[in-house]
Parts: sequence; C-alpha cells; structure tokens
Amino acid sequence: MAYLRTEQEKLEIAYPLEDIWQALSKAVETLEWTFLEKDDQAHKAKIKTKHGFMAYSSTLTVEANTVDKQTTRMSINAETPVTTITAMADFGRTRDRIDHLIETLAKQMENKKQP
Repeated sequence: MAYLRTEQEKLEIAYPLEDIWQALSKAVETLEWTFLEKDDQAHKAKIKTKHGFMAYSSTLTVEANTVDKQTTRMSINAETPVTTITAMADFGRTRDRIDHLIETLAKQMENKKQP
C-alpha cells in the first residue's frame, strides 16, 4: 500500500525576493535536483529531488512572496510517496530534504554577501 508523507516549512528571510529567487536556482543545481515547473513571475516552483536507496524522490513546492523590500516569506511543501516496504527506510527523509534545501539556500545567500 502506498501513501504520501508530507512536510511543510514556512520561513521569513532577511533578503530581497529577487535575490532569494536567484539563489534558489543555484541551490537546486548544487543539490543536483531538477525543476519540474518554475514560474519566475509568480515566484513558484516545483522541484524533484533525487531518489535514495530504498526511497522514492520527493516533490517540493516552493512559493516566495515579498514582505517588504528586504524580507521574503517562503513556503516549502514536500511530498514523498512511501510504501509499507520503504516507510521505515524513508522515515524523516522528507523533512531532511526540506532542511537540505534551506541550508543550501542559506549558503548561496552567504556567498552572495561576501565580496
């Protein structure tokens, strides 16, 4: 029997929306994930992660909005299909994949700050 394991993260980032959106592309490339969909005008994207041993790939849906000139609000929703066989091996990977994206995005933003 298969079902979806879901996780969600909402965060505010002290960088302008366009800087975050550009860094997101670099973060996805660094992680060697792929964009299934990307709308640069609406700042929405659907990203597919790599699969792992005994684990399916996840699909992350990212939406970013401007709070003010220097702050961006980002929402990340992740879904990973699991089966009764893969459920134990996959436990926590959906959350880990969100965390990997956030960490890689933070590194991209830090690299941008440095001259």
